[in-house]
Order: sequence, then structure tokens, then C-alpha cells
Amino acid sequence: MSSTSQKHRNFVAEPMGEKEVTELAGIGPVLGQRLSSKGFDKAHVVLGQFLVLKKNKELFIDWLKDTANANSKQAADCHQCLADWCEEFL
Repeated sequence: MSSTSQKHRNFVAEPMGEKEVTELAGIGPVLGQRLSSKGFDKAHVVLGQFLVLKKNKELFIDWLKDTANANSKQAADCHQCLADWCEEFL
């Protein structure tokens, strides 16, 4: 049985389109605002960074911590959400 959140499952269940950054697992209103203020206002923009970092978990988590001051769990949840979405749609 998967231990992902409902938010994670909802995100991975459909194409990304123009989803807000806060629809990513691990990204709530505070982190969403921090990311938006740095130009990462949509989920697909964060996906772009994820892909630039070659889907590398450690690099992405470090980037999210540095960029939005995310904690380890938030960053890992977001990474897993994007990794699962890529597996489903790319």
C-alpha cells in the first residue's frame, strides 16, 4: 500500500496543465508564496527545475531547501510527487 498523501495522488492522476505550485505534494501556502516570489509560480515551472537537475533527488531537495526554505520532508514529498508524475506522463 502506498503511503502518499491524497494531494500527491491527485496531482499524479492527471496531466499538469496550468496547476498552481501549491498543488504539488509538500508545497503549502507558505512555500508556494516563497517559490512564486522567485518565479516558480506554476507546478510546470518547478517540474522544469526538477528536469534541469536530471531528476536527482539530493540535488532537487537541496535546491528546494535553498530556494524556498523547505524542510527535508516537504522537499522529499515534492520530489516524489514530481518523480511519480514523470513516470506516469513522460
